[in-house]
Amino acid sequence: MSTVPGPPPATRLTIRHTTVHDPLARPLLEELTHEYSTRYEKPVDLSQEYPAEEFAPPGGAFLLLLEDGSPVAGGAYRRYDAHTAEFKRIWTHSAHRRRGLARRVLDALEREAAGRGCTRVFLTTGPRQPEAKGLYLAAGYRPLFDLSAAPESIGPLPFEKHLEIPQP
Repeated sequence: MSTVPGPPPATRLTIRHTTVHDPLARPLLEELTHEYSTRYEKPVDLSQEYPAEEFAPPGGAFLLLLEDGSPVAGGAYRRYDAHTAEFKRIWTHSAHRRRGLARRVLDALEREAAGRGCTRVFLTTGPRQPEAKGLYLAAGYRPLFDLSAAPESIGPLPFEKHLEIPQP
């Protein structure tokens, strides 16, 4: 008598509101730093780019997407102006890509920003990050650049999206 294996056990995804200093964030940020340095062929130090407090409440947030307690993706935002959140550090661990996790992080960041009164999101991605460009276009972000131009000729690729404030 043989047994037929059942489906794999379901995983549990949760959002954790935390800080850039959380030890769970370290592997993702280190991999992000390595990827940026490799893609753009120059050293990158994310810890020097923006003060950590810019990604903390009330003006910002830093989120990790955990799968059964382990970090698989993350992202952050900071205030860009009185009505706009600037999204940064949207990232999926290389072992967990192509599963829609970055979209989950993006959706969570949008809900968080809208819940804090932001009516607009602004973000940029690099010209050597076609996956990110595709994500933002698929998620309804409007490119603030000529889509027909070669990305390397533009530099950072800016996008925006208008958010609806949740009604009480």
